[in-house]
Amino acid sequence: MAIASTTPTAATAPAAATGSTDTGALGRARLAENFDTFLSLLTTQLKNQDPLSPLDSNQFTQQIVQMTGVEQQLLSNDLLKKLVSNTGSGVSSAVALIGKDVRADSADAGLKDGKATWTYNLDRAATDVKVEVLDSKGVIVKSFAPTDNKAGDHQFLWDGKGQAGTSQAAGTYTLRVTARDGSGTGVTSSVFADGLVTGVEQKNGSTLLTINGAQIPWEKILTIRQPADPVTTAANTAAAAASGSIPTTTDGKTPSPAAA
Repeated sequence: MAIASTTPTAATAPAAATGSTDTGALGRARLAENFDTFLSLLTTQLKNQDPLSPLDSNQFTQQIVQMTGVEQQLLSNDLLKKLVSNTGSGVSSAVALIGKDVRADSADAGLKDGKATWTYNLDRAATDVKVEVLDSKGVIVKSFAPTDNKAGDHQFLWDGKGQAGTSQAAGTYTLRVTARDGSGTGVTSSVFADGLVTGVEQKNGSTLLTINGAQIPWEKILTIRQPADPVTTAANTAAAAASGSIPTTTDGKTPSPAAA
């Protein structure tokens, strides 16, 4: 008993779509319809085959192989379309951000040379704030209890040491902030990556920017600014320290606003 041909010609050459119709999705839909039809025919033929002349398994095996090949081609087309789109616009636009000072919606930062920085925001004043640094596995490395809990942005500088005082390995770490007011009600907090863009990389179809040593998807960028003049910044910091508005350590560096 011969198997009726179900070669998915419609899927390999879908009809021209109008407007913004996704031809790839149309092809997959037609392929699924053809495959369902094929399975229905195969099941019927198996039920009604002549015991003295059983079906040749090579025939329907070839049909399945053909359909699998078409499916892989459709998936390859989708991947190529995404890659071309990212290469044509995403990377070229992202490269222009190198050297710019940006803010990204990300709680990740890279620990390098014993330093990692984040910015977190409290939407209103809090009385109890807990800041936790987590490693790539989600394990808490160290917890802090900041004393400055007013509403607004707070810069957080971590010295790269764990709870026992041992230096942690370089890598990407995540900041988690939990805040409550005097009545125990949660205070909304957000964590950002503020810093210069130092690199751009295309990985798995996504454009990643290197900010504070961590790779962050470029679609998470919230603001872009020209980098501050280092001379002006240093002068302002020195003036603030001299006036007593910024406490300084014996080495002249601004300490972390957190207290262990």
